[in-house]
Amino acid sequence: MNEPTKAMSTNPSSGLPPALENARVAREKVCAELRKVIVGQEELIEQVLVAMCAGGHVLLVGVPGLAKTLLVSTLAKTLSMNFKRIQFTPDMMPSDITGTEILEEDHTTGRKQFVFVQGPVFTNLLLADEVNRTPPKTQAALLEAMQEKNVTVGKKTYKLEEPFMVMATQNPIEQEGTYPLPEAQLDRFMFNLYVDYPTDTELQTIIKNTTAGALATPDAVLTGQDVLALRAAVRQVPISDHVLNYIVRIVTATHPNKETAPDISKKYLAWGAGPRAGQYLALGAKSRALLRGNLQATVEDVRAVARAVLRHRIYTNFTAQAEGVDADEMIVRLLKLVPENAA
Repeated sequence: MNEPTKAMSTNPSSGLPPALENARVAREKVCAELRKVIVGQEELIEQVLVAMCAGGHVLLVGVPGLAKTLLVSTLAKTLSMNFKRIQFTPDMMPSDITGTEILEEDHTTGRKQFVFVQGPVFTNLLLADEVNRTPPKTQAALLEAMQEKNVTVGKKTYKLEEPFMVMATQNPIEQEGTYPLPEAQLDRFMFNLYVDYPTDTELQTIIKNTTAGALATPDAVLTGQDVLALRAAVRQVPISDHVLNYIVRIVTATHPNKETAPDISKKYLAWGAGPRAGQYLALGAKSRALLRGNLQATVEDVRAVARAVLRHRIYTNFTAQAEGVDADEMIVRLLKLVPENAA
């Protein structure tokens, strides 16, 4: 097995600053290990890595059988960190996620005391499988941990270990007996990623690989400290006022009640994106630039993460639904309408 720390070694001949070189090497090594199991899905893999290095959580939406769960479990194997999976069900309680206090007897003294037993949320990478299959109270327990990075049980608060990341999956077509996440809770996810069908060539490779014997086993190439170092480096990536201004204009263009909003926003949108969208556009752009070995975040980096950041933060109205205009189409149109340079 590869030594995880080797992923962060530098190559002096590359000419890149150490942080950029470390990120570029880490990206290449993780992608190489993921490709041992995952066929295609290059853009999806890049977006997941961008969110991981930015310190955000990810919601993966796709029909069954598109390797959503496999992608997360394979990513976990490339990271020398704790990994746990929760298969959400309608009868799951909040304590099944956070943990609970139990009464335990000391056999030497006979005294009884409450002892906290940690739930699966106490990990580094958590796979929340079919998060929309559990009731709102249980969803809220998970989402509170995502936002606050700690868990409160009784009168005590327990800090979650960093790095901490939640990757949740959701089936978009089977809605009977499910509990869709409210908009305010969806906002806790940095990215909302759609998992698409493979191409014909990729499908042929998938069928061939999965019916010919055991799949390859990826090696661990990054440690938790490596991930924390990448997250710290992301915060140091420069982003110019020009790019920040572009982010602000994208976000405000989604506000239908704003006088300067494009006509399509006024016609098709009920609500626009909030400040968190701007924060995640900037962080996503910085993270993408870092992983690609670039010295600063650009407008192109912002455009590359815009759909993943905005699609669950803008809400279309009845007119849009009647005319078949969804959030993704609105984002594409707005990216064409909002100029790179301010007027």
